[in-house]
Amino acid sequence: MTPASAPAVRDLEEGDLPRLAALEAEIFGRSAWSRSLIRDELLWGLSRWRGIDDGGVLVAYALYGFEGDAFHLMNLAVAPEARSRGLARALMDDLLAEAARLEAADVWLEVAVTNDPAIALYRAYGFEDVRVRRKYYQPEGIDALVMRRRMP
Repeated sequence: MTPASAPAVRDLEEGDLPRLAALEAEIFGRSAWSRSLIRDELLWGLSRWRGIDDGGVLVAYALYGFEGDAFHLMNLAVAPEARSRGLARALMDDLLAEAARLEAADVWLEVAVTNDPAIALYRAYGFEDVRVRRKYYQPEGIDALVMRRRMP
C-alpha cells in the first residue's frame, strides 16, 4: 500500500462505541474489554483511540496512552474481514508518528504469545522482546510478550 493510498486514520468518538464494543467482542472473545470499560476509556480521552473506516464502518482501531516519556500501545485490532489490507500497518504508522510527536523515548506493548501475526508485525517495526508475563490474559491465562521499540 503506497502512502497516497493509505487509509485515513481518525480519532474515535462516543458515536463509535457500539461498533467498537462489537468489534472488540468479535476479535478478542472472552478476553474482550466490556462495553462499560470501553465507554469509560473512550470518554476519558478521545485522542487516545484511533480508527479506520471502510465505507463509513469502523474496521480497525487502536488504543494508546502516554506517560512520562513512554508511549503505551494498549490495543491494536482489525476486523477479520478487513485483514490483509494493510490496516494494521496504517495504524502502526500513525501511532509511531504520534509517539514521535510526543517525543516518546520508547513505545511499549504487550501481545499474546500465541498471536504470531501481531508479533511479526511488531518485530517488523523494530520492536524487541523484553520479557514474558505469565498468565497475563484473563480468563484464558495466556502469557503476554512484553515488547519495546526505542524511538530515534
